[in-house]
Amino acid sequence: MNHDSSAQVVAAVLAKEIEDQPAGTRIATHRALVRRFGVSATTVSEALAQLAARGLIASRPGAGTFRTETRPVTRPGDTSWQEAALELTHNIDSATGTTRRYKAPALLGALASPGPDVVDLNGGYLHPGLQPLAHLGTALSRAARRPEAWNRPPAGGVPELRDWFAADIGGGLGRHDILVCGGGQSALATTLRALGQPGDPVVIESPTYPGTMAAAHAAGLRTIPVPLDAEGMRPDYLDDALTRTRARVVIVQPLFQNPSGASLPAHRQQAIRDIARRHGAFVVEDDFARHLGHADAGPTPPPLIADDPDGTVVHIRSLTKVASPNLRVGALAARGPVMARLRSAHVVDTMFVPAPLQYTVLELVTAPAWRRSLAALATALEHRRKVAVAAVTATFGPDALTVRPRGGYHLWVSLPGHLDGAEFAAAALVGGVAVTPGDHYYPVDSSAPHFRLSYVGAPSAADVDDAVRRLAPLLAEG
Repeated sequence: MNHDSSAQVVAAVLAKEIEDQPAGTRIATHRALVRRFGVSATTVSEALAQLAARGLIASRPGAGTFRTETRPVTRPGDTSWQEAALELTHNIDSATGTTRRYKAPALLGALASPGPDVVDLNGGYLHPGLQPLAHLGTALSRAARRPEAWNRPPAGGVPELRDWFAADIGGGLGRHDILVCGGGQSALATTLRALGQPGDPVVIESPTYPGTMAAAHAAGLRTIPVPLDAEGMRPDYLDDALTRTRARVVIVQPLFQNPSGASLPAHRQQAIRDIARRHGAFVVEDDFARHLGHADAGPTPPPLIADDPDGTVVHIRSLTKVASPNLRVGALAARGPVMARLRSAHVVDTMFVPAPLQYTVLELVTAPAWRRSLAALATALEHRRKVAVAAVTATFGPDALTVRPRGGYHLWVSLPGHLDGAEFAAAALVGGVAVTPGDHYYPVDSSAPHFRLSYVGAPSAADVDDAVRRLAPLLAEG
């Protein structure tokens, strides 16, 4: 049974039970539902998302999931015709033979709230205790008092914010090389639709961020995986992939890659840029972790776009990871005619990013407290990483971590060969720990079991340490 049908079954069973319960009734936890139905945590998350969309339940951060107030709802008629219509649409013949796919179970799993009784080692957003909440509140208040915040902004973004992004990215970029977008995922989706046509190949890292694969499939693109080593994407395999497929788009994460943690050194960056330029391909640089260096990280290589006069690189920069999941503002940077294509695609997708949000970002990043908050975060991330690495090494052994990145927010942990990553993650959730199965990061099946451990969603470093060590009993032979 696939994820979709399993989730529908779970949702149907729970809906019948929940509909007769009074408002405020607490719903069973994620791990209890995983244990009860014998399905994955992702399937449970999808089922609960369906119930939330129907207005039956609502999540309260830190408290749990509850039955909502009963409200009049018009019972649907016979909607079974939709299944046939959607199936026909999905499989209709096309010139390319490739269809767009809108299935993103890995992303839905990453956005799921695990509940108050589960330690979150799955999510990729800062715990509120790590967010600059006071600075965010001040910035929002100041932005709201700006008269211009309630006018329609330029389609490309507020000019002053584009200037800031240009300076922050570097490489001699100017205001007109910048397009303000609604966060990194939105920028990635817009870029792939702008640069590719349905059926086109796109080269991706393997393993890679699930949102990359989801955005590519939604655009109707064929993903071509290229393996990584400790320094990121292999140039020799990239050259071979571009030769074989004639792909015109390559996607890389240059710093603290998600999930492997690898970073591209300067010589590897140059090789990738040169190979792409020789094949007439764009490099989409997802620089999500640029401000997530740890206090002991030392100098990091500049972005690929910093030395790119020919416009090979399309750069994505976001502030969501270092501020708040609700501060969904990022930027696209590019040189040359491609910017006009990106701007047009952005207008079709979203028109523009709301001005109050843009001015909130501008107030935040231009205040003296911004640099202080980044420094405080770097210190906190270093501490959490050291605690997580020590706990993983003690629990899984010294060979469990190939890369120990001094940046980002996650570790890529190898599992013993007799274990299955998805089953391990499900068992961990039953035990009160949420981790991400490694299969979510591969476009094809992988023979090497892994899981990703994120150490920024838990309340404290002590919680991370305790949660990792609680996974030890799951390593025994099944």
